[in-house]
Amino acid sequence: MAKSATQYVCTECGWNGPKWYGRCPQCGQWGTVEEFHEARPATSTHTAAPGRTSRTLANHTGDLGATPITDIDTHGVQRIPTGFGEFDRVLGGGIAPGSVVLVAGEPGIGKSTLLLETAGHVARGQSPRSVLYISGEESQAQVRMRASRINAVESNLLLASTTDLSTALGLIEQEKPALVIVDSAQTIVSQDVDGIAGGSTQVREVAGALIDSAKSMDIPVFLVGHVTKDGSIAGPRTLEHVVDVVCQFEGDAQTALRMLRAVKNRFGPTDEVGCFDMSGEGIEEVPDPSGLFLSAADEPTEGTCVTFTLDGHRSLPIEVQALATASALPTPRRATNGIDANRLAMLIAVLYKHGHVNLLAKDVYVSTIAGGLAKEPACDLAIVSALASAAASRPIARTTCAIGEISLTGQVRPVPRLAHRLAEATRLGFTTAVVPVPRGRRAPAPALAGMHVIEVASLRDALAALGVTAR
Repeated sequence: MAKSATQYVCTECGWNGPKWYGRCPQCGQWGTVEEFHEARPATSTHTAAPGRTSRTLANHTGDLGATPITDIDTHGVQRIPTGFGEFDRVLGGGIAPGSVVLVAGEPGIGKSTLLLETAGHVARGQSPRSVLYISGEESQAQVRMRASRINAVESNLLLASTTDLSTALGLIEQEKPALVIVDSAQTIVSQDVDGIAGGSTQVREVAGALIDSAKSMDIPVFLVGHVTKDGSIAGPRTLEHVVDVVCQFEGDAQTALRMLRAVKNRFGPTDEVGCFDMSGEGIEEVPDPSGLFLSAADEPTEGTCVTFTLDGHRSLPIEVQALATASALPTPRRATNGIDANRLAMLIAVLYKHGHVNLLAKDVYVSTIAGGLAKEPACDLAIVSALASAAASRPIARTTCAIGEISLTGQVRPVPRLAHRLAEATRLGFTTAVVPVPRGRRAPAPALAGMHVIEVASLRDALAALGVTAR
């Protein structure tokens, strides 16, 4: 007989504990902690497919003896291309056999669309492979309608709609596809344990069983994961530990740009970022997103300045726009978009103290283009330059960029990987760059053909080089 224990779980974030709380200790939400009875089976800890036991699953992994690492051959391992060059780069070169990938993101961000379109690419590739798409949230007809809209209808794409773990494992063993997609992990329920769908116990059991099947049959599995209100992945943290790859699908609902980041990757780097464009016909990759964050204006405009920020291995241009107007309020207004508001307040004070540009009594509005983020410290110099340009009504040349961190003492501090940023600026046609003086003069500024690099040590020197000093 299974031993039953009373547990309490938060339906919002997945926290569980032996005591009831009116307010969840983890996420702080009220009235979300509910009681459930957790059954602990005395035999297998993971659900197996019909006709398969945990012992047979273990037998598929090979002998129990240890093997010298030099005797293990990996030359025959071939990754499966997803059909998206951006997705392949984030995964480390494609889908590794037997890997378990968790893709998480906000509701409606495009997780299911990305994976369904990936399933269509794999099913119709140069070497067509069968793909099993298991949906616990939609019926087969609903998935078929979405597949028609994004042109992912293929005969090798198998659809199944179920929330039962045993049924899902049975389908995987029966079909033996080249790729399995489970949408989503929080909707699949195991009948061998108690607990609500999406609770810590159920998610842990479902993930463990799917990982066993992936490793034993060498079939890669994609899991769609939900997120909580604070953006973290719902369910127990052990879910992120046991999977091989954790990808975060991010984006602003107001824009079509989507970013795929590898938070954890056992088969590749974790600082790669894939860029995608969301449309009514599906998702398209954006191999060169540089032009997305720059305005189309050719003439210089006061209150704008371009900088280059790092996002993984990529250097992306970010255009900062600033507007300063006379304030009719006792407390001037500060509005930001894509820029940290506290950082802006500090930079306005530094600009007044060390740049002699007084914006303390004015309403200040600072924004980026197309949802870009200028929250890296290296964007400080561009922000203060845009503010000074708006205050002095003096535009900065469109072929000039500013890169550097501003300290409270008015110094322009060095930033990491400056050569990488300047190389991208040169490729996009920028001819002048205002950058910090290298630390200790150990590394001179990189010399690039067609790029005039101006080194500055203080905020006052930077504003003078850009021609936006206070009148």
